[in-house]
Amino acid sequence: MSGTYLGMPSFPKAAREAVHNETLRGNLRHATHTIRDKRAKAVAELADWAQLREAGKQIKDRTLRHLDEYLVQLEESVTAAGGTVHWAADGDEANRIVAGLVKATGEREVVKVKSMATQEIGLNEALEAEGIAAYETDLAELIVQLGEDRPSHILVPAIHRNRGEIREIFARTMSEWGRPAPEGLTDSPAELAEAARLHLREKFLRAKVGISGANFMVAETGTLVVVESEGNGRMCLTLPETLISVVGIEKIVPTWQDLEVFLQTLPRSSTAERMNPYTSTWTGTTDADGPQDFHLVLLDNGRTATLADEVGRQALRCIRCSACLNVCPVYERAGGHAYGSVYPGPIGAILSPQLRGTESEIDASLPYASSLCGACYDVCPVAIDIPEVLVHLRERVAGQGGRGHRLEKAAMKAAGWVLNHPAALAAGERAASRTRGLHPKRLPGAAAWTDSRDLPELPPEPFRDWWKKNRT
Repeated sequence: MSGTYLGMPSFPKAAREAVHNETLRGNLRHATHTIRDKRAKAVAELADWAQLREAGKQIKDRTLRHLDEYLVQLEESVTAAGGTVHWAADGDEANRIVAGLVKATGEREVVKVKSMATQEIGLNEALEAEGIAAYETDLAELIVQLGEDRPSHILVPAIHRNRGEIREIFARTMSEWGRPAPEGLTDSPAELAEAARLHLREKFLRAKVGISGANFMVAETGTLVVVESEGNGRMCLTLPETLISVVGIEKIVPTWQDLEVFLQTLPRSSTAERMNPYTSTWTGTTDADGPQDFHLVLLDNGRTATLADEVGRQALRCIRCSACLNVCPVYERAGGHAYGSVYPGPIGAILSPQLRGTESEIDASLPYASSLCGACYDVCPVAIDIPEVLVHLRERVAGQGGRGHRLEKAAMKAAGWVLNHPAALAAGERAASRTRGLHPKRLPGAAAWTDSRDLPELPPEPFRDWWKKNRT
């Protein structure tokens, strides 16, 4: 992944600041609870939801096992349909490819449809460095861009903003990017949507180059698929003369029959809808219809390394529905910015450290950004066992060493010895009970844990002594 978010504080530091922001917490609580309640009702309508979930998991796992074969098939299909395929090992290479393709057209501005892959690699910043302006066209992405902000949610990037804040952003900055906001703009949803529509329509009609991501790629036909709710994506995909799609290699499905499963589970898991309002598909180029030049940039950027991890590879099943974010008690309180990545929440806590590695302070902290309650696993439509991967990654981080991990390792080693020696354990329990009035409220060397938690009070006598007196 790019260094866009690196340099941010680790999750505990960032989260500590976020939880004191009452406006942020209020916005997040209202939005996530509304979405999660609607999702639960939409999922309950399907009697075969469990079977669909298992089917999605099996399709993704089978595809990942044979990813090399399906990628070759996809390249052949796209090429046969008139498109051009580019392979990018990392974000820098992908950015160079896209910038080169845009400059070859002679254009200096592009419109973009929502694409997490391009955010992952910092494409907008790379294009700006080349003198190319990139305009986001998804409404939430537009809000983030105009506000010089960062996305905080996979599905609703501006979830941390309320209507009043959005009105202020539109009124203050729209004129700097193109058509200004109407005079007297209020925070009415209809007025805000109309202001965005007029602002974006100007850009859609002018742009010669569009850049997109894709939710899925169908290997058998070379077809790319974008699902969205606004129709802005379809405008971006069909009006420009050149279309460049940047997609992670894990987004592939072998056949249209496989795609059918995800077109049922994705809308219900993300927006609680029975089907998606806009599902756009494109296959190469077609004479006199749509973009006449199509390029597909297949992005690795750490995915191959993730695939090599037997436990962690299940993160690549993710279809970016964001259901795990909406039920996570940690995300609800800390918000998405604390994760320091375009992928926040539970899925971000396992995906970012695998794509970027666990060497930086922020990536080493992400596997600990969870209560391990398991709610994320329960709602995942492709059954990613996020708690299992979190624990797996914690083991990796602990193996890297560091003061805290050395203390933890020493404590675990001592505890293991005591638990394997019953006589020593019993003696320790009696000593602890008899001296319980002298115990400190904070454990030396573990302040980070005990400063925010109460130590449990010890009983006046150990359980084994009580048992001998009362039950034997």
